[in-house]
Amino acid sequence: MPMDGVMLGFVARELQDKLAEGRIDKIIQPERDEIHLLIRAQGKNHRLVMSASASSARVHLTQESLTAPMDPPMFCMLLRKYLGGGRIREFRQIDGDRILEMDVTSLSELGDPVVRTLVVELMGRYSNIILLTQGRTVIDAARHVNETLSRVRQIEPGLPYERPSLQGKIAPDMLTPAILRERLAEMECGLARAISKIIAGFSIQAAEEAVCALQLNPEFAPASYDLSSVSEALCQYVRDLPGRGPAIVLFSENGSPKDLYPFPQQHLEGMPFKACGSPSEALELFYRERNLHERLQQHISGISRIIRNNIERCEKKIAIQEDALRNAEKMDEYKKRGELIQGNLYLIEKGAKSATVPDYYSEDCAPIEIPLDESLSPAQNAQRYFKLYQKARGAKRLASEQKQKAEDELLWLYQMEDDLRKCSDLRGVEELREMLVTSGYIRRKENKGNKRREVPSQPMRFLSCDGIEMEVGKNSIQNEALTMHASGNETWLHAQKMPGSHVIVHSEQVPETTIAEAAMLAAYYSKGVHSSGVPVDITLRRYIKKPGGTPPGFVIYTHQRTVYVTPDETAVKKITCLIP
Repeated sequence: MPMDGVMLGFVARELQDKLAEGRIDKIIQPERDEIHLLIRAQGKNHRLVMSASASSARVHLTQESLTAPMDPPMFCMLLRKYLGGGRIREFRQIDGDRILEMDVTSLSELGDPVVRTLVVELMGRYSNIILLTQGRTVIDAARHVNETLSRVRQIEPGLPYERPSLQGKIAPDMLTPAILRERLAEMECGLARAISKIIAGFSIQAAEEAVCALQLNPEFAPASYDLSSVSEALCQYVRDLPGRGPAIVLFSENGSPKDLYPFPQQHLEGMPFKACGSPSEALELFYRERNLHERLQQHISGISRIIRNNIERCEKKIAIQEDALRNAEKMDEYKKRGELIQGNLYLIEKGAKSATVPDYYSEDCAPIEIPLDESLSPAQNAQRYFKLYQKARGAKRLASEQKQKAEDELLWLYQMEDDLRKCSDLRGVEELREMLVTSGYIRRKENKGNKRREVPSQPMRFLSCDGIEMEVGKNSIQNEALTMHASGNETWLHAQKMPGSHVIVHSEQVPETTIAEAAMLAAYYSKGVHSSGVPVDITLRRYIKKPGGTPPGFVIYTHQRTVYVTPDETAVKKITCLIP
């Protein structure tokens, strides 16, 4: 559910209960469209966040402490001037819609008490934060709206403030069964959509929950029902909304927050959710996790693009070297022609375009025609072919070396790409980024200050069905550390001849049931995750060696046996995860 009028109503009641008569001690503006108020109320310190972001417009209490910019924006300076040290009188939700007003009593320049109002409009990309005088004139706003942006409603300093139109909707506190019945009778769409078009602040999700609570079908038109009884029941439902709770956060299958609601939803029964102590707690959990997920995806996307560009570069380079190697295969022919010309100089006339000479390399010495450069003498033509032979031989050696280097680099980049797929936190992404910086793929940023030493990310830990701990590396650095620090008789697994995680089974006696689970992890956390019959090599740690000068995670091994596994996400999820 977006931050609709129903959700905002719960937040407004919470803020009124916790912050009324509170004193505004500090105001910061960490983002262009976000304000944080530090408020002392009821003997406690509170932090109120107001965001007019197009993608995450919201108002709620938060525990997150953001750093104020060195140079506060002008809007922040005005808020400090007019609201700093003031007392909060009241929070009001306007007409049940997505508008919250906060009245603050502070002192004027003459020292007289005056009431000013901070308005937060949560309207998607039209969201705004507006400061008003006691006479409802705009002092300033986070976003100015002039005539070029809107001919209907301007938000500029000095203009009278006008609330957004309800667009024919009815405020919940003005709703009566008779009015609702009359409006429902005019609607031809489904009942849920009709409710969202009639009652201010009701999103389609809130309307679907209302219909579900009344045990009706949201897709049926209002005319399908007894409108008198439906209108009575809906009005009672709206009146009872303030007593509902607790607020919940809905989660998707991968554990990321999917949505939030001010109370448990009957129409979403069976989906995983977490109940929260307050609407603000639910909003903070949802947006914190969502923002972390978005930041993670942004970091992953940037690094993935760099890796993918370099993979394509290596693939093109390999193709060029393979083409060079194919051309170099002619070097033996060049040598042969030079020797045949040199052995038959007396038969070749100067200025000839070609020469037909016996081929001493064939069994019957059959004649062979050799193209010549007519501007050169026969001896010079022989030397020309010898030079072509030397050049082709050098090109072959160089192309072979360059091809091998490109293939090694490509294998490393494939490993990095697979490691990036397994990243579940920003620290893991930063470790991969640092590896790319060290390898020269990314330019290192200049850091004038002393950078705080970060705690290394940790491998994934699992518990097998036999109670044996298994560890899985998320990247090359973890793979190497995990393998090199394991004891000699512990079991090591890795997908054969492809990028993937090192898996260590921390036991000297390993049942086959644990081996099967460890092999599943090795196949799943490898480049072959979407393949079938992935070969997984199994050996003891003491048979693992790391050649000198090789990149992190590169090892060679012996005494292995191979099993074939088809990666299955359901099977992996059944394995007990200790550290994801």
